Amino acid sequence: MGKSRLHRLCFSFLSLTSSFWRCPLSKRTLIFATVCVLYLVFMVSYVGYSQQHRDRRTDTHKYRHTRGLETSNGAFSYSADLQTGASPVVPTRSNVVYITLRFKRMKPANIRGTIRPKLRRKVRKNKTATSAFTQDKFSTLERDVRQNKRNEKETGDVDYKSLHTIPKSPHNEVAESEISSIRIYSQQAPQWLSLQDVKAMRFLADAKVWRIREVFREDAPSLLMFEGETREQPPGNRSHTARGSVCTGQCGVINSPVDNSEVFAFHLDRVLGLNRTLPAVSRTFTFLHDGQPCPVVSWDASLYPEGLAAGWTTVRLTWGGYQRSLKQRCWHKNISPKPDSGCSTIHHHEWSKLALFDFLLQIHSRLDQSCCGFKPRQEDQCVVLGHHADCVNQDHIQLANIIHRGHDPRRLVLTNNKGFFDRNEDNLDFRLLEGITELPEQAVSVLRSRRLREKLIQSLFLDQTYWESQGGRQGIDKLIDVIERRANVLLTYINAHGIRVVPMNV
Repeated sequence: MGKSRLHRLCFSFLSLTSSFWRCPLSKRTLIFATVCVLYLVFMVSYVGYSQQHRDRRTDTHKYRHTRGLETSNGAFSYSADLQTGASPVVPTRSNVVYITLRFKRMKPANIRGTIRPKLRRKVRKNKTATSAFTQDKFSTLERDVRQNKRNEKETGDVDYKSLHTIPKSPHNEVAESEISSIRIYSQQAPQWLSLQDVKAMRFLADAKVWRIREVFREDAPSLLMFEGETREQPPGNRSHTARGSVCTGQCGVINSPVDNSEVFAFHLDRVLGLNRTLPAVSRTFTFLHDGQPCPVVSWDASLYPEGLAAGWTTVRLTWGGYQRSLKQRCWHKNISPKPDSGCSTIHHHEWSKLALFDFLLQIHSRLDQSCCGFKPRQEDQCVVLGHHADCVNQDHIQLANIIHRGHDPRRLVLTNNKGFFDRNEDNLDFRLLEGITELPEQAVSVLRSRRLREKLIQSLFLDQTYWESQGGRQGIDKLIDVIERRANVLLTYINAHGIRVVPMNV
């Protein structure tokens, strides 16, 4: 039955084929074109139907991914599994929808008080006001200083009264009252900064300059000081003060821009809990050093109990005498040393604080001014002045810059803190730690807690001028990297030499 039907179909196809080829050429061409058109219409309709069907399948898969897997009867297997208690069906790889998330940056170290207040309306500064202090003006004043120096040999200082404050204008008054380079946006400063520290920092950074004077000292470099206006003593009352007075109110000492490490040293000292440096900030003066930021250190008259002519209260001690005093543990537990012990007025624990502080910053100008503990460079001052040759007889080398206040001879005051951040770990001055058997517990605990970076960033962030002069966060991080590496070396030294860590509350 099937074979006969197949034979008939084949016969019909052959007969149609034979009749097709017997038709004229024009008729055959018309038939062929018609077949092609029908085939093209069929393919276009088929492709459109397939695309619509594929879109519907994609929507179905998306819905299944969010709600579950659809079964053949239209139900969702995820819901059914929840009712039956069975584990849900895991979709295959073709059903997975990949979601790309943005990379979440790691938060930097917490900076206290970085939430800025509401933005205030910007105030344009009066350019004519700042033009009062120019480099040409300061050069003229320097010539006047040299002329007056010959006429004022008795006092040894020259008053820059012609360098008066910036002329007042409404723009200056608004700007100075609202803008400060000390950024404390929270209710209080970091806990390691006292209220007196904050007041001194604000004065040094924001005080209106009443006068600037260069004070000449015997056998010592001159000091460039500025006196600022304070509410307690307005400038009108200062004109009647004695001309020979070094500072009649609140003053600051302006250092060279190359000594900017003085600001870093102040914050490091407070973070470690040593509290032996004077407050220091960075400030710009348009008439000095082409407007570069200069470190400004708070003036402390108690360091000169007998005046500038006599100099500050310095302890004169040789390296050999210093090592013998460490063994004597002078003034430890408030026990007075024997007269022939060779002890100075400095408490035993003060040397430990000094050694730790100087090692982190690699300050050799106090305990090792001859650079005997490391390999100096040819341009270093100890090599230029020939002090490095004194290392042959180290016991007779004098310590330098060992200063205390006149009313407090037991505690050191760390001044002239010029640190070196470019000294590698293989050329550190370990002579600074020689003879030290104890270190302050509070400072070492900060180094061990691994929070030194966080605290230094919080503290240094307060001084906006210094922060920006070092390149912002990136530049500050590079400086802290150096201190952290030296801290790790110091901790290794403590463990290797059995250095005791004890409380030092002197």
